[in-house]
Amino acid sequence: MAKASTALVAIGLLAACTANDDDGLAELEDNEWLPGGATTNTFMLGSNAFIRPAENISVENEALFYSGNGFFNQAWIEAPASTENHDGLGPLFNARSCSACHFKDGRGAPPLAPEEPFVGLLLRLSIEGAGSHGEPLPDPIYGGQLQPFALPDVPAEAVPRIVVSELAGAYADGTAFSLLEPSYLLEDFAYGAPSADLQVSPRVAPAVIGLGLLAAITIERLQELADPDDADGDGISGRINWVWDAAAQAKVPGRFGWKAEQPSVRQQSAGAFNGDIGITSSLFPADDCTSSESACLAAPAGGSPELEEHLLDRVALYASLLAVPVRQGYDDAGVLRGKRLFHDARCNACHTPNHVTDAAAALGETSAQLIWPYTDLLLHDMGERLSDDRPSFDAQGSEWRTPPLWGIGRYRDVNGHDRLLHDGRARGVAEAILWHAGEADAARAAFEAMSSDDRASLIAFVESL
Repeated sequence: MAKASTALVAIGLLAACTANDDDGLAELEDNEWLPGGATTNTFMLGSNAFIRPAENISVENEALFYSGNGFFNQAWIEAPASTENHDGLGPLFNARSCSACHFKDGRGAPPLAPEEPFVGLLLRLSIEGAGSHGEPLPDPIYGGQLQPFALPDVPAEAVPRIVVSELAGAYADGTAFSLLEPSYLLEDFAYGAPSADLQVSPRVAPAVIGLGLLAAITIERLQELADPDDADGDGISGRINWVWDAAAQAKVPGRFGWKAEQPSVRQQSAGAFNGDIGITSSLFPADDCTSSESACLAAPAGGSPELEEHLLDRVALYASLLAVPVRQGYDDAGVLRGKRLFHDARCNACHTPNHVTDAAAALGETSAQLIWPYTDLLLHDMGERLSDDRPSFDAQGSEWRTPPLWGIGRYRDVNGHDRLLHDGRARGVAEAILWHAGEADAARAAFEAMSSDDRASLIAFVESL
């Protein structure tokens, strides 16, 4: 649960967010318009709001950043090829480059029309049970995620399809709304029927900004915020997802991914290269080919591994130092009213507004920064309506990591949509809130009970982040 840090208050880094009885506005807080502290992008906004490096980036890291940017954006090709460090695509894959899903370092979306390719959203696959470290067990035929694309001589695994149902509802003031509930069908399996107990979890590609700052939040801070047994009885019981760190060969707190399944930006990057593009690395040295996928196993590789160590490091550094954009309109009266309503509804109980990063962070640019990501990085029960019924390490099917809210109002500029939640079902902030349940029941109910003007103010505040 999000609790105020007495240490931070004591040294005067945070100001109290209190309501003003005269006008119902929340107070401004120290540097909240700079969500990434000294790393914040104040230079370039609009459609390029997410592509800038940290403003305090060192000369040495700036060179590595732009090298990593090249490999993040490059399209990989089939091996063997004459171009070094560019071949090894597939044999099965979801995309040809990182930026295909994270366009301009932003957020993906589910296919919004029948003819759109299944890029920007992937389907995790598993069966009942857990591996030796608590990880999900892959389907024995189709592996850990569905890969609907393949090299010319390799059959793609299956054809995914989304079927959407519309649910009607109304706010307390009688204003009608509708929600879109997706279900997922897999057709034309190329290698036979999957397991009868197949578990499918849709995952939209999240924005890549601010990852290094989230990595620099200390374990002690996460433990301070966690309240796994709801000891204070407030109905909020955030939990750390303890996951396997392949480099450290130990369990550590997960921070990244929709269920906090990855411990570091480096492992998250290597996992995406491996599962999404079919590129092997030192952390994931084998392609996601099962014994049933003989054509996949027989395809030539682009090296062993295909992604050299120094290139993985550069891509991880690039992802770690992408800057969060500066806030605009943070002092607008409607935004400040929305901020008060956000706190009154206790949205901040999971979307913890601020943290101070580790003074000894691995990247100097991210150390000792007062940041405003609006996340606690913890798992919370979001109710059965959002459950994927797929456990992962300590995360249960209905549990999801609190996503950061910084940059949320810029998705339309950067990516041309505002589809939210783990599968992109929500069309904007209001629908995302209306899907909240479980630990967020009270917050959702408070939002539903607000007047139209108050709902608009709360949404304006969230979109200002």
